[in-house]
Amino acid sequence: MSKVSNIQDYRSSQDDPGSRKYGTFSYLPEMDADRMRKQIEHMIAKGWNPAIEHVEPAHSADNYWYMWKLPMFGEKDIERILAEVEECGKAWPNHLVRLIGYDNYAQSQGASMVVRRPGG
Repeated sequence: MSKVSNIQDYRSSQDDPGSRKYGTFSYLPEMDADRMRKQIEHMIAKGWNPAIEHVEPAHSADNYWYMWKLPMFGEKDIERILAEVEECGKAWPNHLVRLIGYDNYAQSQGASMVVRRPGG
């Protein structure tokens, strides 16, 4: 018999903003500056290019998120990346902010996580 039935079901609904999950990291504790720093270090170590996106929570399930400035091609300064995340959050306080590590070789996202929620 399978143990799959022991896995908790997270009930999410578009009608209940508090129940929404935004990818794997949403099930972990809120991403603080130290956790975000570690994720950025990992992206840089992999050679991925950081990019920041934002969107209204009601449209978070859509494929299109707004790009915050241009992707930071080749950026290795963690403080600069963190500052851009902060600046985006201040400019769009009612939006979700997502940090992406773009892998040029695979031509896909190597990492993607919501790092700021409205009011955060």
